[in-house]
Amino acid sequence: MTKSVLIEKIAEKVEGLSKKQTEVVIETIFDSVKDALAKGGKGEIRGFGNFKLRSRNARKARNPKTGEGVDVPPKKVPYFKVGKELREMVNKNI
Repeated sequence: MTKSVLIEKIAEKVEGLSKKQTEVVIETIFDSVKDALAKGGKGEIRGFGNFKLRSRNARKARNPKTGEGVDVPPKKVPYFKVGKELREMVNKNI
């Protein structure tokens, strides 16, 4: 599902909200999660999941084109941990 499809579905379900207003709401939610992660925090949407940061250590990698060794510095990467409700819903059909 893309962001535009999400905006359309929400605009259809909620009376009184135009697509433009729905887009502002969705953008605000996404920006809030991004800002929290940028500040080193986390974003949580109950029943859906958590957005956190994980630290990756420095390592040696290899350039596949030349075979030359490359030093990769330590960094933080975003990580999504699915919530219990969503996990159970997805696994219910198995």
